[in-house]
Amino acid sequence: MDNIDMKQIQWFPGHMAKTRKLIAANLSLVDAVVEIVDARIPLSSQNPEMDKMTRSKPRVVLLNKCDLADDKTTQQWIRYFRSEGKEAIAIDCRSGKGIKSIIPSIKSTVLRELIEKRQNSGMSASVVRLMIVGIPNVGKSSLINKLAGSKRAKVEDRPGVTRTKQWVKLDSNAELLDMPGVLWPKFEDQDIAVRLAFTGAISDDILDTETLAMKLLAYLAENYPDSLKERYNIETAPEDTGLELLEKVGRKRGMMISGGEINTERAAITVIDEFRSGKLGRITLESPPQKEQLCQE
Repeated sequence: MDNIDMKQIQWFPGHMAKTRKLIAANLSLVDAVVEIVDARIPLSSQNPEMDKMTRSKPRVVLLNKCDLADDKTTQQWIRYFRSEGKEAIAIDCRSGKGIKSIIPSIKSTVLRELIEKRQNSGMSASVVRLMIVGIPNVGKSSLINKLAGSKRAKVEDRPGVTRTKQWVKLDSNAELLDMPGVLWPKFEDQDIAVRLAFTGAISDDILDTETLAMKLLAYLAENYPDSLKERYNIETAPEDTGLELLEKVGRKRGMMISGGEINTERAAITVIDEFRSGKLGRITLESPPQKEQLCQE
């Protein structure tokens, strides 16, 4: 992405620091760590310190909102995470896709040896305990409610709702330890911060909506031009700036104000909302490292 024409984003509330300590203190209580990420930005929605925080515990990555992401790229991400020694599963909490396969998949992959060891020791009914972690607004609470079959976790469409840990018992011989949302100490890579803003993981009130929409449109024009053409009936050109793309959207949608000017603020809100709701199609904002190598596998 181009240099970010917005204030540098730094966000590290006190409860985030406490969460890191909470994770370390409770690792001994669980058999594996399940990290939920946004399938549209799998790397940007991961906490970069998670490997260090979870140490040698088996890891599972759930790529949530896969129904909003580019399926081909999601499969590349699954291969990537598995090459890193982590089980990866594509899910969607809204449609329920992949939800029923989570616990069986975990038991048959990362915890298979542990379960076999327990069974050989006469512990066939042993309960599997999993720690659920993830940054705010990736759907962690929705996932827990789907798995539990009832509303056990508080769900709100804003970052940082889960404040304290809570145990949730499932019917499938499994217990979940829900941890508060985690973000990194500072956004050293502003591109990551912008991707998080695109998906709504960062509160909208700390960013300029028009600038954000222009950045998103520039990315889509380069990587998903057909999506813009189909949704807004606009043609894109390599030389188009983000502002010009935003004005094209506003003009096509009839978003005009007095004097014949285009209401770019209204157009920006529309673009961001329609991207987040999937109305622009299935879009992924980043590809795995060494993408070409993974595609040849």
